[in-house]
Amino acid sequence: MTDEQYEDIRYEVAEGRARITLARPKTHNAISQLMLEELEQALWRADEDQSVHCVILKGEGPSFCAGYDLAAMPRGEPGSGKRTGRTHDDDVWFIERCNRRIRTLWEMHKPSIAQVHGACLAGGTDLAMACDLVVVADDTRFGFPAARSMGALPSNLWMYHCGPQWTKRLQLTGDAITGEDAAKIGLALKAVPIEQLEDEAEGIADRLALIDPDLLSANKRITNLSLEMMGAQVLQRLSAENDARAHRAPGVKTWISDSREHGVREALRRRDEPFGEGIAHVDEPDGRLKS
Repeated sequence: MTDEQYEDIRYEVAEGRARITLARPKTHNAISQLMLEELEQALWRADEDQSVHCVILKGEGPSFCAGYDLAAMPRGEPGSGKRTGRTHDDDVWFIERCNRRIRTLWEMHKPSIAQVHGACLAGGTDLAMACDLVVVADDTRFGFPAARSMGALPSNLWMYHCGPQWTKRLQLTGDAITGEDAAKIGLALKAVPIEQLEDEAEGIADRLALIDPDLLSANKRITNLSLEMMGAQVLQRLSAENDARAHRAPGVKTWISDSREHGVREALRRRDEPFGEGIAHVDEPDGRLKS
C-alpha cells in the first residue's frame, strides 16, 4: 500500500513494516523543513498503525541524505514578527524545532532501521543515528564536514555509538568515514556491498515482523531509557545550545562571508580542498596531509 499525500517523502506499508523514503534525490535528499514535518507525521502514523512492526528509513537516488538544505529552512525577516534566527535564543529555537522532529525516531515505540547509502553527511547523520539500527553500504561516506566551518553538531549521539576518541577524531576535523569503517567503530550495525543493502535491511525487518509489536516496544524503550539515564536526551538539548554558541565563532562568520561572496559551492570547495580526501581510516595510517 503506497501513499501519495506527501511531497518530500514517500510512505508505504507492506509486510509488517512502513517504508519511509526521503524523496528529494536532485539535492541528495537534503533536509527541508517540509521533509522534517512530513517525516514526523509519517513516523507517528506508522507508530499508531498496528499492522506496522518497524520502520525502514532510506533515501531515493544516489544518497541517503547530504545534510540540511539551508535554502529550504525559511526564517522570518526582520520586522515580520517572526523569529529570524539572528539572536541566540532564536537560533536555539530553530535548532530545537528540527531536533524534536528528528527525535521522533527515538521516541516512537516501534523500532526503526536506517538503510544508508551514498552520502550520509551532517544532518543526514542526525537522522541515521536517531534510528535504532543502522545498516550501511560499505562505500557510504559518513561524516559531519559542516563542523569545519558552520558550527557544532546540533544533535549528537556519536558518543553513545563510538566513544570519545572517534567522536573527537571525526567531529574536530569534519573528516568522514566509509560505511565499512563506520561499522567497525559502532556508528553502524553492519556494512554490506551496495547491492546487498536492501536485502540486509529488509531481512532485519522480516525478523521484527515475527515479533509482537508490544514486545518490540518494551525492548526498544528499555534500551533507550538506559541511554537516557546516561544523559542522551539531555545532551540533545545541550547540543542545540552549543551549536547556537558555535555559530558566533569567528570562523563561522568567515564562512558566511565567503559563501556570500563566492557562492556556497565554491566556498565549500575552498574549505574542503586543504583536507584532501577527507576520509579517516580505522585500520591504516592517515599520515600527513599532502601539500
